[in-house]
Amino acid sequence: MIWLKKIIAILAVSFIAMSSNLNAADILDEIPADIRDYVYDPNFMDPNQPLGESVYRNWKSERPKPWTIGYASSYAGNLWRKGVMERLYGDYLPKMKEAGYLEDIVVTQSNLKDAVQIQQMRQLTDQGVDALIVCCSNPVALNPTIDYAYSQGVPTASMTGYLTSDYAISTSVNYALAGYYIAQWLAESIGGEGNVVIIEGIPGASASDSQHQGMLDGFAQYPDINIVAEIAGMWTPQVAQAELQKWLSANTIEVDGFAVQSSGESGALNALESSGREMVPMALGGEIGSFCYWRNNPDFIDRAIYAWPPGDDAEFAMNVLLRTMEGQGLKIESVLVPPYEEDVETIQSFVPEDCDRNSSEFRNIGIENWASDEYLNNFFDRGAALL
Repeated sequence: MIWLKKIIAILAVSFIAMSSNLNAADILDEIPADIRDYVYDPNFMDPNQPLGESVYRNWKSERPKPWTIGYASSYAGNLWRKGVMERLYGDYLPKMKEAGYLEDIVVTQSNLKDAVQIQQMRQLTDQGVDALIVCCSNPVALNPTIDYAYSQGVPTASMTGYLTSDYAISTSVNYALAGYYIAQWLAESIGGEGNVVIIEGIPGASASDSQHQGMLDGFAQYPDINIVAEIAGMWTPQVAQAELQKWLSANTIEVDGFAVQSSGESGALNALESSGREMVPMALGGEIGSFCYWRNNPDFIDRAIYAWPPGDDAEFAMNVLLRTMEGQGLKIESVLVPPYEEDVETIQSFVPEDCDRNSSEFRNIGIENWASDEYLNNFFDRGAALL
């Protein structure tokens, strides 16, 4: 991570962005300087990321514990979503039930249809859930429903991507920073020149769009890097594999590296390998199937870059939501964390030599490494661990 901070500091002098939030500077002054200057650096921030004072700063849920949370999921068709559900139901709900915080987590799926997700969120609110959580959604489309939920005493938290309603709580990595980091890492890995393919996530979702723009901005710092294709992998290995296979079959141009938004890298890796082309550097972000290849080909790349370990990201969002409901005084609209990296020696410590290239598992680095209680305390006036 020291390497990331150093390269970001060097490149920041030539990259300019502006935050659109009028009171962001005042609120950010209340965040410790080391976090503010790194994770909230305006040079590496989506200009639409909400950074104003949270409406929940002096708010506390009037509803008694244990609470029921409605999880209005937008999609269920990839390994990452599977990892979220495993953490929520396999670990988080049981321990929070025992501690008296939660009664249940009720899940709906909208299959990437905004209108369906809006309807499900309103139904969950009217059915009496105490809070809502959403994932990877359109940053604008849900706003009227979020506002309605707030009018009913129901807060909404977004994990993995921001929402632009004043009544939303956004939690995630800084995706613009993560995308920039992935791009400059890949550019440096291939010697600062060559042809690259970008495989983005779900266009229109803020997490995908912010990360994608970060990659574009990062590659723009290297005049000898050419982006030869931008492919929507839909954060799904099967889609990423099929779309990249089609492109590789239709184009004979040499590719020197692949900037892939996880989840999707295992599919992209399979497409590259089956094409018979040289196995050039590719960004990996947590899928165990892709780590299996790297584990047994340790010179493939020098690090994995995590933008959203699924279980940790879900627990991060839930912890921020429950702290807010307790009245801990959430200071800012978006609670952001930095990207995280691991080297091949670390990967080899948990991926066995006889690993499965088709594994459906996803790497979690641990909530203490992603969004620890100590870290979250910086974003609350009266921050305190839930457990």
